Amino acid sequence: MENNLSWKEFIHVEMRVGTIISAEEFKEARNPAYKLIIDFGDYGTRKTSAQITDFYSPDQLIGRQVVAVINFPPKQIANMMSECLVLGAVNERKEVTLLHPDMKVKNGERIG
Repeated sequence: MENNLSWKEFIHVEMRVGTIISAEEFKEARNPAYKLIIDFGDYGTRKTSAQITDFYSPDQLIGRQVVAVINFPPKQIANMMSECLVLGAVNERKEVTLLHPDMKVKNGERIG
């Protein structure tokens, strides 16, 4: 792996903590996924699609804090415009384990 990302570039990535306030099956998506709405405090709420169906149900996700990149450009996924990218560890079977703070923090807190 090459180390091509500079510190100056890294600090422009807006990774923030948010709380999932809505989670439902995304039936229109090509791969199994959920539609999420995440509250980022002062940064507002954002919609996203997340392929996290292997380890999580919608009921388990509501109220959970997650880490997401909030400054990527919006991306069309099926019939929804995704406004952030939820981060997780992906294993060899492409199953995702969500990244989250180990203590409750204010929505919108920056990861750095």
